[in-house]
Amino acid sequence: MMVFALKQVRRYMNEPPVWQAARARVAEEIGDDTRVVVAHSLGSVVAYEALCEHPEWPVTDFVTVGSPLGLSLIFNRLSPLPEEGKGAWPGGVRRWTNITDPGDVVALVHELAPRFGAVVDESLDNGLKPHSLLRYLTARKTGRAIAEGLM
Repeated sequence: MMVFALKQVRRYMNEPPVWQAARARVAEEIGDDTRVVVAHSLGSVVAYEALCEHPEWPVTDFVTVGSPLGLSLIFNRLSPLPEEGKGAWPGGVRRWTNITDPGDVVALVHELAPRFGAVVDESLDNGLKPHSLLRYLTARKTGRAIAEGLM
């Protein structure tokens, strides 16, 4: 599974048609009433870069779960590139909540605030499936972050 995940990351980071298509898919889902974007794993990288490209989008809240955005392998190659060790703030987002399980090997850097600024970093326990999207999405902390964005 890890080899497959690394191949996905490599393709996304190195092949323009792949990242262009991925970001276009995010753009297709953003409407005039979209306020919250929830993104998991490599999807959080795609969503982050798409949000940075489109500050005009109405998205006010960004919720990342199991995100590898803090990993140097990814962080140092983000678009836009980080400046002086700081990543750009994603578009018009007002609140960014990052949720990780300490055992999630994809989200080894659990705190994104030091790299991006005012991110609210939260930790939870997904049990035996630390990277499970279902566990992240059904967690109370994730639900609270989404609900705050919808108020």
